[in-house]
Amino acid sequence: MSSSQSTLQLENTYVSLMRGLRQLDLRGPGVPSDLVLTGDNAFPLAMNSQGQVLMAASMYGSGRIVVLGHESYLGTLPDFVVNAINWLKEGKAPNVPVGVHVHSKHVAEKLQSTFKFEIMNNFSSDKGIGVYVTDAYSVEAKAKDIIEFMKSGGGVLIGGQAWSWAHGHPKDNTLLQFSGNKVSGVTGVYFSKHEGKAECIPVYPKIPASWMSVVIGRDFEDDLDFLLQGISEFDLMNGVVASELLIHGPLAFPIGTTPDGRAFLAGAYYGQGRVVVITHEGLMKRETLAPFFTNALHWLDEGRQGVIGVSPDLNQAFEVFKKFDLNCVKTNFRKDLSVYVGTVYKGDQIEEMQEFVAEGGGLLLGGHAWHWASCNKDKNYMTEFAGNKILNKMGMTLLEKYITDGAYKPPVPSQAIKNTYHFRHVLHKFAGHVTKGENLDKHEEEWLSKLSGDCATYLHMDANSNNYKQILHTFTEIIKEAGMPQVCESSPVKSARDKFLLNVGTEVYKVHPNIHELLPYLIKNNPLLPVVYNQHINIDVDTADGEEWVSTGLYLSPGMRTYMALPANIVNKGWNVQIGCQTDKLHNAAELKRAPCVYERFPVTAEMMEVHNLWGGLIYLVAPPKTQVTGAEVIVQMAVPAPYYKSGVTSLQAWQLLRTAPAPWAELEFENIIFTVPSEEVRSLDHPDKLAELWDKIMRAIADLAVIPHKFKRKERFLCEVQISHGWMHAGYPVMAFRAPAATIVDVNYTKTKPIWGVIHELGHNQQRASWEFPDHTTECTCNLWSLYVHETVLGFPREKCEPAMDKSNRRSRMEEYLKKGRNLKDWNTFVALETYVQLVERFGWDSIKKVFAAYHTMQKVPGDNKGKMNLYCETFSVTVAMNLTGFFKAWGWPIESDTEQKLSKLPAWTDHPLAKYK
Repeated sequence: MSSSQSTLQLENTYVSLMRGLRQLDLRGPGVPSDLVLTGDNAFPLAMNSQGQVLMAASMYGSGRIVVLGHESYLGTLPDFVVNAINWLKEGKAPNVPVGVHVHSKHVAEKLQSTFKFEIMNNFSSDKGIGVYVTDAYSVEAKAKDIIEFMKSGGGVLIGGQAWSWAHGHPKDNTLLQFSGNKVSGVTGVYFSKHEGKAECIPVYPKIPASWMSVVIGRDFEDDLDFLLQGISEFDLMNGVVASELLIHGPLAFPIGTTPDGRAFLAGAYYGQGRVVVITHEGLMKRETLAPFFTNALHWLDEGRQGVIGVSPDLNQAFEVFKKFDLNCVKTNFRKDLSVYVGTVYKGDQIEEMQEFVAEGGGLLLGGHAWHWASCNKDKNYMTEFAGNKILNKMGMTLLEKYITDGAYKPPVPSQAIKNTYHFRHVLHKFAGHVTKGENLDKHEEEWLSKLSGDCATYLHMDANSNNYKQILHTFTEIIKEAGMPQVCESSPVKSARDKFLLNVGTEVYKVHPNIHELLPYLIKNNPLLPVVYNQHINIDVDTADGEEWVSTGLYLSPGMRTYMALPANIVNKGWNVQIGCQTDKLHNAAELKRAPCVYERFPVTAEMMEVHNLWGGLIYLVAPPKTQVTGAEVIVQMAVPAPYYKSGVTSLQAWQLLRTAPAPWAELEFENIIFTVPSEEVRSLDHPDKLAELWDKIMRAIADLAVIPHKFKRKERFLCEVQISHGWMHAGYPVMAFRAPAATIVDVNYTKTKPIWGVIHELGHNQQRASWEFPDHTTECTCNLWSLYVHETVLGFPREKCEPAMDKSNRRSRMEEYLKKGRNLKDWNTFVALETYVQLVERFGWDSIKKVFAAYHTMQKVPGDNKGKMNLYCETFSVTVAMNLTGFFKAWGWPIESDTEQKLSKLPAWTDHPLAKYK
């Protein structure tokens, strides 16, 4: 069942239960309990103005349940009770009897003309009932029988409150020990110890939701007191790599976290049982953690003194556990255990394990998700990883993020809620801050950044439960109340609050069921741009080892949606549609001049697809590596035309109109490079053909120095935008740069008269090869060889005028300073290191460098360490120029070995090199 179908089913159920009702008057002498809802199937029917749930429904097995927060509602809401019984007996014979516990016989007396009733002193299925009506205080003796009745398709209507019981049993666990919870808790609906405020509640057209309902269902102080007895720290030392755990359920709680709030150990209530998760199975065998696991297994066993089953693949953990005062056996999972200990990697008994815990069993799981996620990048690890299929319903999710080793202090139980990060708690507090102006304390403010990331992560889960719906509703209320910051260069975002709104608003848009309703709160100024219809795009690709973006010359405005018709031969073949050219992510930036992530990808899985992006963007087809497609055609239903010039395709006459196209981004595609720049930079570009001619020469020169064919296997891309992830520019596909260089790279006169060193520097990075690179020494050095070569051979700049650092006096002083410091390789980098290569060029010419690079193209078994690679480079260059260069490289501080000197000893030595005069 898909998420949308499941949500629709729940909504239809709600409508059925509320048919004909306009309000639910819950006022009266009785004070109801606030109900706590967990799992995928539980959902509220009545929620008061404080977000408290006073009536709820759920499903379990093949059966159903309706839970009322006070038993008096069985009598005061007859119309609702009729709807409830009709829903509970749906699919059964019309005359199937409704069983009623004797304490609730007034229901039968009031509705005897509507249903056939069977009054019972205690539950029994012998009389063929289809529904059982009872108060919450009369089910304990028959709880297991009622659960089996539900599992096999029966319906239960139960009413009661637990707060008075909790007052009389202050040391008991209401969630597990209150009579009604021994039935309803299995279905994910609990009577809590908290009083609910009774109101006359309107019946809403959809399942009620409120940010105030996103709370933690228990304070967990007693649980932590038990679990942390005698624990002073959690030992995650010695190289263990554990996953981070997202704790999102109302009855899930952190046990062990890093100081910045990332959990690696957690517990939860699920149904009548309990769960503990540690995010690396190797930690279960550690003697230093044995005291905790002793506590955990006793907590999970709940005093039953039953059998603890340990999976056979946890043999070392078993050896530790069997020393405890518990009945531990090595076994695969089976239902007669009290507690089962296993890993998160097996997916063959997921539903059985969930049922085992729901009906009272204990579960201790160990394992991480980061490795699976890294090996299955095409899958959603949050929903498809076996461990998360088990844990998601229990309110916990293993993340692909990992936690490095360390020794971490446990929380103080009495202060855990206040001082330990919990997703729901911080989200609830932030929602109160936005909607009611409530203050955040120091911890809550510090946690906003983490909350922002966790919210975005959480929204990648299946929208398959009421808990997801309630949290999504909370996000929506926050965005509607606060709005999303209209981030731009002149109005940057700096505060954690605004970063949260910006990040979460973006993510909510992707999953919200009614984005048209939400869009005005996200984008305030979104002018309508002229569009074109049914644009045909021809696709011809022959990709090498990397993916390739295919430009369409079309753009989508923010929030604009369009359909694309795609050829059958690219469906489910690794292709994507990408909306947006700015692929740098800015999540770690202190100040934001745009949203952290402004592009979106859609895997091509059908011949007709709808695509969109909150932030808009240019439309691309992304071809996977090693793909050949010829003559394919894509049709874009509706889009905004962009200024797009392609050498050999776009005529000068056509360009005169195209350069005025309304999209804010323009692309210039030449023989070997594609520039993406703000459109205003090309509005006055009269001759893109002359610009193309210049850049064709530049790119061929780059190919010449790299000794590769003039026609690149993949055209380079160069993008100028408002903010990038690091540096002034950085290499990649595309090369990313701030906006300022855009005006220079599309101006022929500028490029011919003023150096563009940085631009070629980044393109040079893309030509660097690990075999002749010595990181970190040459990372920012050898790429400059391309800057120097292009400026000298294509643009005609004298060497000393290409870059201020290349001035002769600067070169000399830099070299002498290096020598004066003792020729330490730690100082041999950037322009100091470049001087070494320039001296080689000045003596042996550019052809020598080219021949060296060519030799590496076919070289086998290159060393992996810098020392080995430097010796190989010395040998290769010496052989290339037929001269022994060991003295030269040693003079520069290179670690030249005697074996290398011996190999080259027969070649004439370069004795008059530039460093020979320096002692």
